[in-house]
Amino acid sequence: MENGTIFLVGAGPGDPDLLTLRAARLIESATLIVHDGLVDDAILAMARKEATLVSVAKQRARHTLPQEDINALLVREALAGRDVVRLKGGDPFVFGRGGEEMEAAQAAGVAVQVVPGISAANGAAAASGIALTHREDASIVSFVAGQCKGLSEQDWAGLAGKGRTLVIYMGVKTAPQIAEKLMADGLAPDMPIAVIEKACRADMRVLRGPLAGLPDLVEREAVQSPALIVIGHVTARGDAALVQIAQETTRETTGETAS
Repeated sequence: MENGTIFLVGAGPGDPDLLTLRAARLIESATLIVHDGLVDDAILAMARKEATLVSVAKQRARHTLPQEDINALLVREALAGRDVVRLKGGDPFVFGRGGEEMEAAQAAGVAVQVVPGISAANGAAAASGIALTHREDASIVSFVAGQCKGLSEQDWAGLAGKGRTLVIYMGVKTAPQIAEKLMADGLAPDMPIAVIEKACRADMRVLRGPLAGLPDLVEREAVQSPALIVIGHVTARGDAALVQIAQETTRETTGETAS
């Protein structure tokens, strides 16, 4: 029996309109989709009725399947001759563990194709009107995982500050430690920050304040994942409401109906 192919597909930040054409085609034609918990229901609804959808959603301290079992599932189905669409929020190679799944497939002799997606950072920043780089404020951008082990031992000096933007994934639960760590490494307590919750979705929120107030902001507003923390002077710019108006205007111009 000929092996199937594993397609590592980026589902983007949430809005189905932000899928690539190739991602949309694969979702609509797939017979087996293995998806994570960050993929919006509207995207999953694009799958054909007879498709099998398998959730391997991960939450902090609780995994539906350990990563090794997810790797084994993908390989097993491909070796059985099935094409597998492995659907991930954002981009599969940006904090998506797509590299590990690719390596497992290659080790088993299974073909892999990667379909990039708009990353969570790019989508969230754009939807919020925050330019991650700006000629007057930032020419360097860093992406960091906020729930990595040994957070206090990490050297974050120089990741944020003048001329730099820091984007922290998976940092909601560790917001107090993140703020403490950055200030201990020399970042000013009044450095502007933004917390972007559920980017590119109808219930998106953009919350702003100073770095020192990050823990209180997250607690007071009951911020839920998925959410990104953006730190740097660029967060003082932009207006999510104006971006939304621009999106609505575009839909009206093209004859689309705003959702």
